[in-house]
Amino acid sequence: MKSSNDFWKTLKNPFFVLAPMESVTDTVFRRLVKELSNPDVLFTEFVNTDGLCSRGKDGVIHRLRHEKSEKPIVAQLWGNSPEHYYKVCQDIKFLKFDGVDINLGCSVPKVVKNENCGALINNPSLVKEIVLATKEALRNEIPVSVKTRLGYRRYETQKWGSFLLSLDLAAITIHGRTVRSTYAVPSNWDEIKKFVELKNEINKDVVIIGNGDVTSYKDGLEKQKYSGVDGIMIGRAAVTNPYIFSDVPKNYFLNLPIKEKIEILKKHAKMFQDFWQDEKDFRVMKRFYKTYFSGFDGASEFRVKSMSVNTYDDFCKFIEEVEKDLELSK
Repeated sequence: MKSSNDFWKTLKNPFFVLAPMESVTDTVFRRLVKELSNPDVLFTEFVNTDGLCSRGKDGVIHRLRHEKSEKPIVAQLWGNSPEHYYKVCQDIKFLKFDGVDINLGCSVPKVVKNENCGALINNPSLVKEIVLATKEALRNEIPVSVKTRLGYRRYETQKWGSFLLSLDLAAITIHGRTVRSTYAVPSNWDEIKKFVELKNEINKDVVIIGNGDVTSYKDGLEKQKYSGVDGIMIGRAAVTNPYIFSDVPKNYFLNLPIKEKIEILKKHAKMFQDFWQDEKDFRVMKRFYKTYFSGFDGASEFRVKSMSVNTYDDFCKFIEEVEKDLELSK
């Protein structure tokens, strides 16, 4: 049964989605990207259902923090226990998410080794149990979707796709690689196109989102037109260019004047400090310094120095030095 509050059906075509990324797409980064280029849908970081059902719940619950300005927002869950999905989703109903997404695609070896995420492609019966438990807990109040790949070792678009389309999901995000593929292997948009064609035969109501190697807004539009997907999801390229969801050139952020980059970095860091305070280690910000310190002479030297920044106070002192060295404070 479809959700009575299916926001996926209200989106323009094509729409753009910020992908879930571990320790990257927290509420601060999402709000920054939303302000700079306004993607149509946001996903949380991956959130482990086992962790949310354990004594260590307080160590992972922050991944579900979000604010009104981020809507529509989807909570992405991972794990392999239908019981835990059911328990978690009973609580999620009250957190005002617009959707719940099940991760069936993450290919990190230690995750796959424990029969989670991408490994579940080899266990469709368990996937069905997880989807049914999730739907039952949400009681048709929130749409359920999945994010997956097109096979485990080889492409199984027909077999895997037919199975997923039989589950009456609201949306399916297809990453155009197999679980065993590395990022050195290009995302296969021919296979994504085949999935869309399969969808049109089996269940036209399912919203399909394509994902993999989208380098710009224009590139996303071209891939959407070629494949026939309803929406485009962007992950890694949004980190290097947070303006990517607006119609700007591929290297727009890389080529911004350094003064503008520093101002955005200062805003990002202050947002992080103001929101998380002592709840989250400021060193998480190190993941982003390569993005800001790129595209100008001496950038590599500043990247090296930024690795010594461990607190917000350290950051403020560091940025003062950067602005002085680059003569940006005048």
